[in-house]
This record gives sequence, structure tokens and C-alpha cells, in this order.
Amino acid sequence: MATVHKIVHTENAPAALGPYSQAVVANGFVFCSGSVGVNPKTGLVSAGVEAQTEQVFANLGAILQASNSSFAQVVKTTVFLKDLNDFATVNKIYATKMGGALPARACVEVARLPLDVLVEIECTATVSA
Repeated sequence: MATVHKIVHTENAPAALGPYSQAVVANGFVFCSGSVGVNPKTGLVSAGVEAQTEQVFANLGAILQASNSSFAQVVKTTVFLKDLNDFATVNKIYATKMGGALPARACVEVARLPLDVLVEIECTATVSA
């Protein structure tokens, strides 16, 4: 039996940087690709980890909304940091933006991220019927 899925795209978040989708809805879940701190209107990367994290959450919020989901429905996130010393800064913004939701999460330091950004976050959430 083939899985039915829907490709998600919104102009309120940056377009994918390669041959992938902003998100895919399948079997009651939305799988959001990693989002970086690119402003979708200007195409520019925000300066600094705090501004980039704020933009990442704005982008993910737009993708979740376009998927008929929300941060309250997120069940899993992965946070990629260029420098793990930024963990406390990112974590503070993460806690505020997640609004009390406590999804499963992994956080890792990586050698390099697309566009040389400082933070990237991906998530999986349930979708509303």
C-alpha cells in the first residue's frame, strides 16, 4: 500500500536550498526540513546566533502553519549548532518559542551548516485533522 503524502511549500519561509521540500505531510505527521536563519523576504541571513534562532523559529512557524500544525504539536526536534557554546542562548529562545511544549530533542555541534549559519533546527509534528 502506497503512503499518501503532501509536499508543503509556503512563501513565508525560505525556499529549500536544494532538491528537497520545506516539509512533507504523511500519515498524520509533518516532517519539517532543517530551517536556517534566512529571512524569506530578503534572502539574507540574520547576524548572530540569537537573531538567527529567532528567524529559524519564524520560518518553522510559517511551515508548521502551512502544514495545518503548530509548535504545540511538535513531537521531535533536532538542533544543529556550529558552536555548542551557543547552547544556552539557543535554549532560552527555544523554550520561549515552544510555549511549554516539551518534545523529544537532540542537539549536536556540527563542523559546518548551509550558508555558514550558526543554527539549524528540524522538527516533526502531528497535523490537525
